[in-house]
Amino acid sequence: MSPALSAAAAGFGTGLSLIVAIGAQNAFVLRQGVRREAVLAVVGICALSDAALIALGVGGIGAVVVAWPGALTVVGWIGGAFLLCYGALAARRVVDPQGALRTEGDTAGSVRRAVLTCLAMTWLNPHVYLDTVFLLGSLAADQGPLRWTFGIGAATASLCWFAALGFGARLLGRWLTKPAAWRVLDGLVAVTMIVLGVTLIAGS
Repeated sequence: MSPALSAAAAGFGTGLSLIVAIGAQNAFVLRQGVRREAVLAVVGICALSDAALIALGVGGIGAVVVAWPGALTVVGWIGGAFLLCYGALAARRVVDPQGALRTEGDTAGSVRRAVLTCLAMTWLNPHVYLDTVFLLGSLAADQGPLRWTFGIGAATASLCWFAALGFGARLLGRWLTKPAAWRVLDGLVAVTMIVLGVTLIAGS
């Protein structure tokens, strides 16, 4: 295996190991995929945001973030509050379900809401900065002149994961056409969001 291919594979594996975990962003992408609402926009935002943050880390911005840890504290509080609010809304849907899974096309309003929510979950989560900017940036630095190849591998892993999660979730549609099943999914989303929100605030 050539050094460039080895660096790209290392970046792909590292990036995949960081994002393949139950989290607020993944839960949201899964929910959008199951509902077939603004999936392309959500997947694009997640993948492009990760690519931009990875590029910042590979370019050396990770050292700047570490120099001002107070910034991550502020982001942690804001992001934690946002996740708690989103978790509360999901919990409300468990108590008062909105009906069966919709498979029709999106309205302009739902697309805007999905985009804004996805942007907030991505950019207000300090773990994203720690993982993509600092951790991946530090690991990329160890690759020397192949650090950008490592970064491309990590960004590719992000794109593959979010695309699989968002578009692959449609396969669950036939099992989630009943309100009862939808309440279970919303319950899992609510628990995930609330736990992560509390964790972020407690750790800030």
